[in-house]
Amino acid sequence: MAANFWLSSHYKDLLDQEEVDVVHQLDKERGMTLEDFKLIKLHMASYIAKLAQNVKVRQRVVATAITYMRRVYVRKSMTEYDPRVVAPACLYLASKAEESTVQARLLVFYIKKIHSDEKYRYEIREILEMEMKILEALNYYLVVFHPYRSLSQLLPDAGMNDATQLVWGIINDSYKMDLMLIHPPHLIALACIFIASTLKDKENSSWFEELRADMNVVKNIAMEILDFYENFKMITDERINVAMSKLAR
Repeated sequence: MAANFWLSSHYKDLLDQEEVDVVHQLDKERGMTLEDFKLIKLHMASYIAKLAQNVKVRQRVVATAITYMRRVYVRKSMTEYDPRVVAPACLYLASKAEESTVQARLLVFYIKKIHSDEKYRYEIREILEMEMKILEALNYYLVVFHPYRSLSQLLPDAGMNDATQLVWGIINDSYKMDLMLIHPPHLIALACIFIASTLKDKENSSWFEELRADMNVVKNIAMEILDFYENFKMITDERINVAMSKLAR
């Protein structure tokens, strides 16, 4: 694994927001909007997290799997790559990439346990076939750097060891968005620390200035996360079901 983010495929693959917010033509033909696209990715991120909880893998595996899933849909349509099989296949691939391997049959067992809906019920063979398609869609670049990595240094330095759980939770929530496809992980970590500093009324302006990070970018990421929290309250199961109904199977 590349030890330096700036030399990694992750850094080279960072995109602009406009490149991420693209609904593919095949999906548009099914009536899918950008809002549907985002809702389905959000729903699949939650699905990956729920599956991971059952098969008992580390948070890092979950984060890598969600990143893979979101990267796939920059390049491929949901019509061709059904999210309901892409999600478990990404978790399966991430478990191997992060050296925390989960057996495919265990995934299939828990998929059946979690979902009564037949549309989610894929077999081992289908998950393994999708894994190969995902590898190709990712150009076989499997290295993912996460914001968690920076926390062990940044939090003590900021005098915020007492906020570890809070910041960790905010970083977990950042995977409900496409932030990791757009921003370097250390800036996402700083944005989460910035939010936690505000919530805890901790004055950290001079510390942030000393880091020489681009505070405009850090604050913009923080605002995106806070906006998401505000909008998340309005996301209903009904809205997700309407978006999911546009997927064929």
